[in-house]
Amino acid sequence: MPADFFAEARAREELGLAVFLNAGDPSLPVLTDLVALLDESDVDCLELAVPFPDSPTDGPVVRRSADRALARGVALRETLAFVATVRPTLKRLRIAVLADWSHSLRTVPPADYARAVADSGADALLAHGLPPRLRSAHHEALRSAGLPEVTTCYPASSPATVAEAAAHATGYLYLVARYGRSGAGSPEGGHAGLAPFVGSLRDLTASPIAVGFGVSTAEDLASVALSGADAAIVGSAGVAALERSLEAGSDPVDGYRSFAAALGRPATVRPKEDTRAHPKHRDRQDS
Repeated sequence: MPADFFAEARAREELGLAVFLNAGDPSLPVLTDLVALLDESDVDCLELAVPFPDSPTDGPVVRRSADRALARGVALRETLAFVATVRPTLKRLRIAVLADWSHSLRTVPPADYARAVADSGADALLAHGLPPRLRSAHHEALRSAGLPEVTTCYPASSPATVAEAAAHATGYLYLVARYGRSGAGSPEGGHAGLAPFVGSLRDLTASPIAVGFGVSTAEDLASVALSGADAAIVGSAGVAALERSLEAGSDPVDGYRSFAAALGRPATVRPKEDTRAHPKHRDRQDS
């Protein structure tokens, strides 16, 4: 059965919430306090990135954050050690590690990095920039390690890419709302316009569907909820709130608390027949 990262939100009939942060920004001791805040709040999942430079899919806010973290010497080893440290303190928060293949995983065999991430206590791995020739080995390594996988696709992805993402999304499927860099605004027509595509994904996967890119306000979350997705992923806007606090010399945890509270949690919008309970998915769910 796929891991359900957003079960508590679904039980409340609310949109799930995942947030993106770079490990090491803020510094790891402060990040420990921030993770505790997330665990105490209604945030369901922390997408914790191993910082890497010059990301082609990130805008200036996330790039500056990664640069600050890299300057503090945070890499894969430090990120996984951080996860191992905070994991025993968490009551409900899930952690999905995001690692760039070229910067963080390229020199490590898939079986080794999958085991290292699993052993840290992380709940899933999202591999950024994984070459197509290595995907089969990557999927197999995560299955062998018992580590759920986060996969990605775009509304404009080829049918083959969408099918592969849906088939291997055992953590959740990250639906990237638009092409371009993070922090550049909502897709044309708003996130609610993704509803037909979200509906088509329901026929391909029993895993949660989370929508990211251009999600920064309470209005954006409400629009994501109208798409029928299970969760929204908030990245650049939260990182920017931290950056403002750091620049002002104020407490970044308090700054993020205020930002997260302003997001709210809209009610979910479900089709009359939720395909996750459809008979065609029951074998997968019960396996």
